Amino acid sequence: MSMFGDGLDQAVRKAFTRPVPKSAGAQMRYLVKQFKGTRAVAQMLRVSQRTVERYVKDQIKKPRPDLAARLEAEVGKRWQPRIRAKAREKAATTGGIVIDTRARLGYIAPIGSTDEDRIRHLTVALPPRHAARLFEAQEAGAGDRELKEIAAEALKETYFQDGGRRAGALEEIRFTDIEHLEFDL
Repeated sequence: MSMFGDGLDQAVRKAFTRPVPKSAGAQMRYLVKQFKGTRAVAQMLRVSQRTVERYVKDQIKKPRPDLAARLEAEVGKRWQPRIRAKAREKAATTGGIVIDTRARLGYIAPIGSTDEDRIRHLTVALPPRHAARLFEAQEAGAGDRELKEIAAEALKETYFQDGGRRAGALEEIRFTDIEHLEFDL
């Protein structure tokens, strides 16, 4: 996936009320239950139906790293969908989302201005409408670049322009060289 997409998913996962299954067998049993059979799970994970059955019966316990990653990703995508939806809804309507990043941020400004682009560490609470835009774009299959542009626009309005109280003529914010990125609801 992507740095931004993974970051949004990670923030939503913190809302889970029950832990995601850890063992390969438990993960496989969960997927088989979700898909009502082993064939669909086998196709999705790109393994044989017999392999899925052996994990379900705990005859195989330790998957190869690539299969383990696919298994974890597929279970994570489907785990507690109502709680995931509720967390996104709350962020998009009332709670907003917090972005914590260390990256090159700023815009073209006179040399010596405090707003020229430089490495900054920011922790900014973005209003709900920005959270809604990020989640809607992610649901629509937006890539990293598009999510980064939405986050940059949100930082421009919230941090640099302080909701319209300063830097009114600000055109475009630069958001590059991302060293750290984390979202929190």
